[in-house]
Formats: sequence, structure tokens, C-alpha cells
Amino acid sequence: MGAALGSEVCIATVVRNSLHYDNTDVLERGYGISLRPLTIFASKLYPNENPTRAAEFAMLMMMFKLEGQMIRRNPDFKMDSRLLLDKINFDDLTVTIGDKICKLTRSDFPTVDKNGDRYALTDDEQKIIDDLRENFLESSRLQAHVDYLYKKGGVYTCHNGNLLFHANVPLTADGDFKKITFEGKTFSGKNYFDYVDARARRAYFERQQNDLDFMYFLWCGILSPIAGREFRTFERAFTDDKDVQKEPADAYYDLINDEKICDKILIEFGLDTERGHIINGHVPVRVRKGETPIKAGGKALLIDGGFSTPYHERTGISGYTLISNSRGLRLLRHQKIADVKLALAENKDIESTTETVEILSHHMTIGDTDHGQGIRQEIVGLHKLLQAYQRGTIQPKN
Repeated sequence: MGAALGSEVCIATVVRNSLHYDNTDVLERGYGISLRPLTIFASKLYPNENPTRAAEFAMLMMMFKLEGQMIRRNPDFKMDSRLLLDKINFDDLTVTIGDKICKLTRSDFPTVDKNGDRYALTDDEQKIIDDLRENFLESSRLQAHVDYLYKKGGVYTCHNGNLLFHANVPLTADGDFKKITFEGKTFSGKNYFDYVDARARRAYFERQQNDLDFMYFLWCGILSPIAGREFRTFERAFTDDKDVQKEPADAYYDLINDEKICDKILIEFGLDTERGHIINGHVPVRVRKGETPIKAGGKALLIDGGFSTPYHERTGISGYTLISNSRGLRLLRHQKIADVKLALAENKDIESTTETVEILSHHMTIGDTDHGQGIRQEIVGLHKLLQAYQRGTIQPKN
């Protein structure tokens, strides 16, 4: 979404991720965004690399530079720990991360100004980004898809008594809602979600730099309710140190197994603690390590689809699907590591097992749903209209 609005750092991230996961068809065939100029540029920089990996590394460096510029423009994002290009010692090829000095796994950084501003793009890099930005803005299909997300989507939704959002509600270690300050105002809990939603929409309509930057913060900021963890992309790309590669996460992910915390969050969003559930994803469930998506006795469900092939090795399964019907909630755990393209081409089913999360004591009807509440309000309105005609308050038209 940020890339479609023209955020350069979001564009760099989208392209880098597509290259990293060998998923460039989505950009090139799906959205008509050409990566050829990038590939040619990267092949000249890294002639001994595989062309795709060369393009990935070239874009990764642009991403870190643009990210650095974005962080320096926005101190309220609290992302200074991600400023690492200026922490590299090119004499001994080490980088200082926190209080630790780590050896770099690469030595070739031809686009980094070692004696100047390490976050400045070269002229050639800027041209690549300018061309990509034009491609993203002019892709009619991408713009149509993002328009749809803005019209139909939201940072969270309350549906039939359940609270659905992507990642987390920022919490302190004590289980209180984190107080987060932006634009001179402090937010927490539900009103922070409302602020995030409003600002993301402001980015869509006004396209101001600070709001475009905010779209990137939502992607990877530890204070973001859509991320809730600090990405360690640099550490994983350039070091072998497992300790610095660990990604710090919001306290939410530890506390969500506490029913009292779940109740507190549901109440904050105006939902019934007896009936409601918290449903979110973002973190793949490592089934092979004994993890389960069912938390707090079924009050919270942390379901990451996990259908993407890169996650299969970590999770041991092909993800989950949550099914809600009139009898309750069921989880489908997809056992077979699926080749998605083969499954679609040959119309093969994916082997799954079912786990019941909750069985209702009665069949849920339309009247029990949000839609049913809307119908009830319409009926009340119609009764009032009928009474107005009967009393003569409203005269029928000829």
C-alpha cells in the first residue's frame, strides 16, 4: 500500500522482498513493473553474483539507505536502532550492533560513501528508484487493488463480537496499554488503532512525506500494531551472529495467553468478554516445537496462514484456516506441505486435520450476528415510520 502511494522506502522493500522470495512474477507480470533496469545495474555492480541475488543485494542497500533517511526524518518512530550503515567499520569489516561488535559476512559495498553520508543514494541508485516509483504509480492494476483495500479494509474490525487485527495491541510488560506519542498527542489501546487507521488514510489522500513514511513504520516499527517486533534484516543479511538476529517483540505476544489480558483488550474495544475472541496473525505458529494458535483457553487465536513456502520449514505445516459457523469455531490445520501451483493445476486437496475451538450451546442465527442487529434497527425504524403515518404526523403522498 505504501509503495502504491509512492513511498520510496516502501517501494525498495517490496522489490527486495519479491527478489528475496523469488516472487517477481507478481510485480512484472501481475502489475507490469519492470525490474530489468535494476537487474542490469546490479549485474554491473556484482558481476560474479547470480543476477537475481545481485539485484536483491543492490535493492537491499537502497532499502537500508532510504530507511535511514526515513528514520532520521521521524525520531518519533523510535527506530534509531536500525541505523547501522554508519556503524560499519570498513577497516576491519565489522559492525557495532548495540554493545556488540560483529564480523560482516560481506566485504563489497560499492555504493556506500565510506567517508560521507552513508545513507545517500548514488545518482544511479536514485534513477533506479525514480523509475520504479513511476512504475508503481502508473500501474493501473496495483492502484485498483490498493484502492479496494482502502475502501473495504481497516486496521481492525469488530465482527460478531470478535476482534480481528493483524498483529498486536501494544502492551507494557505489566499488561497496560502502551502510551505512544505522535504529532504531539498520546494514544493507547483502541484510540491508537483509530489514529493509525486515520493516518494511513491521510497518506492515501494527501501523499505527504511524513505520512508516506508512516506507512513504512507500520510495516516494521516495533510500536506499530501491524508489526509489533523489530525487524533484523541487516543482521540476517550481513552477520552470522544468532543473538543479534533475534527480533525483539512487543509484550503482547507473551501476555496474550492470559485470560485477564484478553478480557482487558476486548473491553477496550467495547466487546463482550464472555462471547468475544481476539483473532490475529503475523507470527507463524511453530507446530513442530509444540506451539498452538489457541491461547488463553480459546479466548485468543493467533493464526498466521503460513501458506507461504518459506515458512514451511519453520512451522512444520502449511498453516491454519479458521472456520466460523452457526455451531461455533473450528480450526483446520493443513498438514501436507503444499505445492500451491501443483495443487491448483491438478485440483488436489490439501490434507488437513480439524480441531474444535468452541461449540456454542445453541445454533447461532442471523439475529445473533452484527447483520441481525442492523436488521433489528431497521425494523424499529419501520415501526416508528408506521406509527407516524397512523398518528398523522406524516401525510401519505398522493
